[in-house]
Amino acid sequence: MSPGVWVVGAGLAGSEAALQLAARGIPVRLLEQKPAHKTEAQSSDAFSELVCSNSLRGAALSNAVGLLKEEMRRLGSFVIQVADLTRVPAGGALAVDRERFAAEMTRRLREHPLIEIVPGVVDRIPDHRPTILATGPLTGPGLAADLAARVGSDHLAYYDAIAPIIDADSIDWDKVFVASRYGKGATADEQNAYVNCPLDREQYLAFVHAVRAAQKVEPKSFEEVRYFEGCLPIEVMAARGELTLRFGPMKSVGLDDPRTGRWPFAVVQLRKEDEAGTAYNMVGFQTRMTWPEQQRVLRMIPGLEHAEFLRMGSVHRNTFVCAPRCLGPTLALLADPGVFLAGQITGTEGYVESAAGGWLAAYFVAARLEGRVAVPPPPTTAHGGLLTHLSRPGPDFQPSNITFAHLPPLEGTRLKKRARYEALALRALTDLDAWWAGRERHGATGPRGHGEGD
Repeated sequence: MSPGVWVVGAGLAGSEAALQLAARGIPVRLLEQKPAHKTEAQSSDAFSELVCSNSLRGAALSNAVGLLKEEMRRLGSFVIQVADLTRVPAGGALAVDRERFAAEMTRRLREHPLIEIVPGVVDRIPDHRPTILATGPLTGPGLAADLAARVGSDHLAYYDAIAPIIDADSIDWDKVFVASRYGKGATADEQNAYVNCPLDREQYLAFVHAVRAAQKVEPKSFEEVRYFEGCLPIEVMAARGELTLRFGPMKSVGLDDPRTGRWPFAVVQLRKEDEAGTAYNMVGFQTRMTWPEQQRVLRMIPGLEHAEFLRMGSVHRNTFVCAPRCLGPTLALLADPGVFLAGQITGTEGYVESAAGGWLAAYFVAARLEGRVAVPPPPTTAHGGLLTHLSRPGPDFQPSNITFAHLPPLEGTRLKKRARYEALALRALTDLDAWWAGRERHGATGPRGHGEGD
């Protein structure tokens, strides 16, 4: 097979891009370093591995990421198809059994006749054009250096932290209660999707003091630590104020403790890591405490006094380009228009956003190969909003999840927040359907022209 497109990286963005291109009849060579080499955040040989959390976040259309997922369903996203197949209860969120999800994505990639998988570490951008780079936040140093040299500016780096995972059998179930916030969910399982560890004021303040005093894993002297605001370690939040955690991942709003009938002073939430409920992820508890300190401090939480940790929290590097200065409107490098970027390396955050970035890159590359004008999704859609974020100039470009702030506001109406978000979502889906129907109607016989970089 003589691949039409090379894709580097088989995470969510690269996997989505490869499957989308192959579905359009375009041969793909997928370059992936597994199983020969893994990053510090990876543990299995499967593709599309979810390592930070099993949750693909909110499903409601009043939530921007819920809108993005619905758009992806309508556009035929393979990641969302497989997520729906491997879904586990999580209240108002879309969560999956991580092992089943990765296994099914891997099967689809390996069994597709138009996808050739080439294992091995990639230290420089391939000479083949077009190529899609979807190497994620842990892009290797060689490839990152090659990319930085080509874009003509330094790539940015900060450090994310991942949350611990706890063995379900080690939880003291007499001290916790199960509930989703405000009882959200259509089924009993969804309404009881979280395990809640309640803390009174004294327990909470003691915990915050311990977090502040705990020994942390410090960066090397030459490393510049830049955290993503949506994924801060708990010790960074604790340092900002005594009650910061209580209004962040430890908020108890909407969670009635059945033993008191009231909201606790604070809670720590646990979410199923697998469908069988054998392991639980500590929601929002990313940390850079040393492993011995994690065991000591986290066992101060009621119900977790004897917790057995299947995975400790850790810090990891995130690499991304300054998209407004480095990328064109079709996600191609301005310095090398035959190279397209997809996923978190562009400056988006989150699994869903990464997969959507893979879909967008495949869409733009396919249009280029077919000689069509690459008409982007309308800016009123969540997909268009991702592109808006990547094109917004500013003195300090930072990664971001999808938010409704990325979409243009409604005109001539004043609505409360939830109603406004639902109206934005309705507008987005209407505009998306009209845009996609137009693309499908025109297809390869529509307006023809030179793609970016031709």
